[in-house]
Parts: sequence; structure tokens; C-alpha cells
Amino acid sequence: MNVKRTLCPNGQRGQSTAEFAVLALVMVPLMLIVPLVGKYMDIAQTAAEASRYAAFEGTVRHSSSTAGWKSDSDLATEVRRRFFSNSDAPIKTHDVAGDFNAHRNTLWFDHQGTPLLPEFVKNVGVTTQKDALSQPFGALAGNFKLPQQNLYTGRINVNIADIKNLKPFDSIGLSLTRWTTVLVDPWAAIGPGQVTEKVREAGWLFPYQALDVIAQPLAVLMNNPVLAILGADTTPPDVGRIDPDRVPQDRVLEPYQ
Repeated sequence: MNVKRTLCPNGQRGQSTAEFAVLALVMVPLMLIVPLVGKYMDIAQTAAEASRYAAFEGTVRHSSSTAGWKSDSDLATEVRRRFFSNSDAPIKTHDVAGDFNAHRNTLWFDHQGTPLLPEFVKNVGVTTQKDALSQPFGALAGNFKLPQQNLYTGRINVNIADIKNLKPFDSIGLSLTRWTTVLVDPWAAIGPGQVTEKVREAGWLFPYQALDVIAQPLAVLMNNPVLAILGADTTPPDVGRIDPDRVPQDRVLEPYQ
């Protein structure tokens, strides 16, 4: 029995191997780059969340608070550990992120197992900025001796390490910046006493001292007993009286003056 064999032309030998090699040149880098871009996006989202944390810290630590502003170095220490460290990191005071894998986010490694944020201090930074309100509110704040650095910005800077032997990520020098600005001091008083003090120190906006000079002779005149006999209202003007709203004592944690 004769079997007829059909041979491929010489020009087609090894075609499948060549096609696979060409396809691999495209697919292998793509398979490495797509997860890497996802990790970059995750770091960017984390930086945005960290900026909100840094900004809203100013709502409890500002120029009117007893503790004052929190320093950039303290904020940076907290942000590195609570946002850019491992996802199950406990929230503890003075906790510091260490440059070892147990404190790193398990997803933020490249295909070679190298961390994208190898040194927390160098790779993650925090800067804050305080801005004054524009006119006319700034002028009013000055007369009432209120803090004018009300707009507070928390900015997070993240420098991501380059990826060795993966162009163009081997020399891209990627840096991410996210920031959030909030109104941190709404000029709220700690009690009626502070309201009275601020209003009386308002200068020309509340010139009660000058008005009191005028009202004193009038008060003497109104104390005349003849007016009382005639049934007139002899109550002298109470210049400078301030009646701020008072919160009921059962609605506050501690009594205030």
C-alpha cells in the first residue's frame, strides 16, 4: 500500500514557532504591565484617602484647640503606618512603619518581588498648608481676634520605585500627589464666656465703651425718683450687655462658663 505524504513548502517550516515568538514579545510585557498599572492606581487611591485624613486632622488640632496644630512629621508617621503599610495594621499611638515585608502592603510588589515603596520615609511624605480667608471675612476675623488660618490643606506625596529591566518603568520616576482642603476652624466658641470676650474686643464693630460714656449721665437722670412717681420706666440702658445662646447643661459632657 502506497501512502502519499504532503510536505510543507520550505518557506513555511517553523512558521508557528515564529508567530508564537512574535506574539510573546507583545503579550508577556502586557501581562506584566496591566497588574502594575492596577497597583499604581491602588496607591493613588490610597494617597487620596490619606490626604483626607491629614486635612481632617486639622478640624480637631488647629490654632484654637488646646493642643495646637499637629506637625507634618507626626502626620507623616501616622499616614505611613495607617494607610501605606499592611492593611490590617492596628491603630496605635506612635506606631511607626518599618521597612520590612511584614509592614508592607502585600499587593504593592513588582513581578520580581521588589516592593514599590522600599523606604517609607523616602517614598511617602506629608506637607500641610494654612491659608487665610479672603476679604471681607478676613477683616471681620481680625477685629474679633479670631484665627484667620482657617483653610487647611493636607498634601500627600508618594514616590514609587522604578522597575528594573522593564522599560519604560525602569526610569519613569513616577511620583503621585493628592491633596484635600477643608475649613478647619468654623469660629465656634467653647462657651458663652468666650463669645462675650470676643465681641467686647471687636473694636469699632462693637464700640460699647464709647456708648457707655454717653449712657452714664442718662442712667443718673433715669434714677430720679420723680420719674418713678410718674410711672416712667427708670431702667437705665445696659450698654455692652451680651446674651449668647446657652446650651442646656444636660446637653453637654462638662459644664462650661
